[in-house]
Amino acid sequence: MQPEQAAARRRFEELFDAHYAELTRFATRRAGADTAGDVVAATFLVAWRRFAELPADHARAWLYATARQVIANEVRGRTRRDRLAARAAADAGTPVADHAGQVDEQLRVRAVLDRLSPADQEVLRLIEWDGLDVAEAALVLGCSRTALKVRLHRARRRFAQRLLATEDRETGPVRRPSIIAGGSTTS
Repeated sequence: MQPEQAAARRRFEELFDAHYAELTRFATRRAGADTAGDVVAATFLVAWRRFAELPADHARAWLYATARQVIANEVRGRTRRDRLAARAAADAGTPVADHAGQVDEQLRVRAVLDRLSPADQEVLRLIEWDGLDVAEAALVLGCSRTALKVRLHRARRRFAQRLLATEDRETGPVRRPSIIAGGSTTS
């Protein structure tokens, strides 16, 4: 192995070691645990093939953007497979269970996040869950830092409003005595 190849391999291994775990978590949240390993492997395969093009100062954001594209390809493939399976089942006369609609709504925060727009979900996940900074998230989403800050502010505001609304629905209206309305604060 030539010294240049050895140095490139060593840099790639450092990149892999530094970001494998967080990319796996990223892929697991978006594509599921059963697909996450394949997504991360495909991401690093692209990174290895295009290692010379990888921006040294934004390698993490580049990996996230690549993983996001791999996930999109996986989702499209999964959708095609599901449609094909549904058609095959319909032709065979056997019903197909629709597992795509199953959502884990045990956690209130996850339910609120799921009701946000896809753009709001993506910006919140990149910043809050994946821990990217504003510059990295802007690179992943292909927008300016200023645009990302505005999107993040608006997404956080909508999330907070919806979260408060679910609290109000769960606890019901709170009866507060009103001195102005002639109510008494003592019993």
